Amino acid sequence: MTNGSNLVTIRDIDVPFWRIVLILVKWSIASIPALIIFGLLWVVIGWLLALVFSVPIPPVPTPSSP
Repeated sequence: MTNGSNLVTIRDIDVPFWRIVLILVKWSIASIPALIIFGLLWVVIGWLLALVFSVPIPPVPTPSSP
């Protein structure tokens, strides 16, 4: 114990299946706001690049009334 080279080996981790499912569901729900923020940033960066390089932005089609 004087040289500090203690090796540890983990042989088994006992986690119930439904606990893992619950963790994955929580991660999925938590990722939704992050994806929304990432998408908005992607759009803003795209608009800025389009303005800088003079790329025409196509208009959003609107339904015409009869």
